[in-house]
Amino acid sequence: MTPDELKIVRRAYAMQIVAAVRVVDARVEKAFAEVPREDFLGPGPWPIFRMRKAYVQTPTANPVYLYTDDVVGILPERRINNGQPSLHALLLSQATLKAGEHVVHVGAGAGYYSAIMANLVGASGRVTAIEFEPELAARATANLAPYQNTSVVHGDGSAAAFDPADVIYVNAGATRPATIWLDRLKDGGRLILPLTTDLGFANSNWSNMHLRGAVFLITRRGEEFQAQWISPVAIFPCEGMRDEHSEKALAAAFESGEHRRVTRLYRTDDLPEEQCWLRAPGWCLAYA
Repeated sequence: MTPDELKIVRRAYAMQIVAAVRVVDARVEKAFAEVPREDFLGPGPWPIFRMRKAYVQTPTANPVYLYTDDVVGILPERRINNGQPSLHALLLSQATLKAGEHVVHVGAGAGYYSAIMANLVGASGRVTAIEFEPELAARATANLAPYQNTSVVHGDGSAAAFDPADVIYVNAGATRPATIWLDRLKDGGRLILPLTTDLGFANSNWSNMHLRGAVFLITRRGEEFQAQWISPVAIFPCEGMRDEHSEKALAAAFESGEHRRVTRLYRTDDLPEEQCWLRAPGWCLAYA
């Protein structure tokens, strides 16, 4: 396949993934069309994740096989994947990345979605990509070298220091927001926050995924934090952000089925129980 032919395939892929999640955002579509996925996934053939925890190798190393709405293993022996493109298209559209902004990507993996973020914020913006796994941090550093507005940090995304951010995009399942994510979010900044139970990644029953994980958009307004449910999610657990008490509260909250009513995140747990979808030590997600 020639480079020009692959560009056509990539444009079609971008159109299809944004349409799959009803995203009408020309900038997000353009970013997916311009960033080559094969540059971030190592040499093919590639392991494509299928249901029942299994991977299927692509027939050849032709990169056309990467331009589907599929999850690709980057450390498949540990079930660490390059996430589903349509989900990221949805989350990036909700995060509304703008030219000139600073984005912190927690759980950058091999750097593919960091590169898409770099495309969205442009040369005047920057992306700080944080990755806990040393092998993936090294791969991301190499893969993102052509993107001059990115930097890679090897470390725990719940504790690593970073400059104040317009967008913090968490790409792993937490049981609560890290203190630094809320502290370092600028006024008007957006936090993409996946919250998952302990069964949020281990359970292969995708039909009840909505009872095990959800992504919330948290928007800072001064000292207040607005919250909005975006999507169900099954995602690899976030190192450093698996709190036992919050996980129990989260599991109970999902059973209520009221996550779509959430409108606020509070950094306190002294609200009345009936006002909260989830209440755990030191924080809560509430209906008002």
